[in-house]
Amino acid sequence: MKQPELGKKISELRKAKGLTQEELVEKCNLNVRTIQRIEAGEVTPRSYTIKALFEALDFQGTMEESADFKVNKISPFIYVGIASALVYFFLSIFEIGYEVEFIEGKEEISRGAFSFIKIASGLGYMLFMFAWVKMTQQFPNSLLKVGALMMLGASVIWLGVDLIALMTDWIQLGDYYMVKISSFGFFYVLLGMAFLGYKNRFSAIPMIVGILTIISGIFLFTGFAAFIGLIPLTMAEIGQIGLMIYLSQKIGRGNSPDSDFSAA
Repeated sequence: MKQPELGKKISELRKAKGLTQEELVEKCNLNVRTIQRIEAGEVTPRSYTIKALFEALDFQGTMEESADFKVNKISPFIYVGIASALVYFFLSIFEIGYEVEFIEGKEEISRGAFSFIKIASGLGYMLFMFAWVKMTQQFPNSLLKVGALMMLGASVIWLGVDLIALMTDWIQLGDYYMVKISSFGFFYVLLGMAFLGYKNRFSAIPMIVGILTIISGIFLFTGFAAFIGLIPLTMAEIGQIGLMIYLSQKIGRGNSPDSDFSAA
């Protein structure tokens, strides 16, 4: 049995027993919003949730009726994203240092080598953002999905511009550097707000990551305080990697939620 048939079945059973959604909540320890969305066919509940509902409604459901609702497994893209984030984190240290030197006219490494560092670092960050998009399939957060996709798009565009600047004489890195930094600052603020959307379920961890990401984004967006913003940015990115690892463990233990989480 799949959605929306399952939701209709649960709604029929509940009404047949003369129960309101609030009364059903008390019998199976779910929240009202989850019951509403299951009955409306908006979410696919886990097998243990179906079992709890059937037991609360005194209905002996068959294995076939719950076979389609297995606990989700973690996407391999999330593992790739975590590994890629670590590669990006260490390469970005060299990237930022060399970028400043190039802007100041000090080219201590070849442009080809610098281009390679930028490509490896950029791809690492893009895969990390894509992993956040995949994570929102397990822990829904519409703002995080939008923010990660926008950051991914910005990364593709600016990496392309950087490579043009390094491989041609059409533009120089310093010509647009502050515009690039400010644009990333805006998207970091957006991501930070999205991480705060998880605070009601995961408490302090996403709240700290969200605040640090917002602070670093504000510094980057202002431009003149961009280098000061590298301190909270470093802490924020470490926190983002840690948060992804934490959430991936939640999925691995079968604790992915049935209800939706939207950024506040």
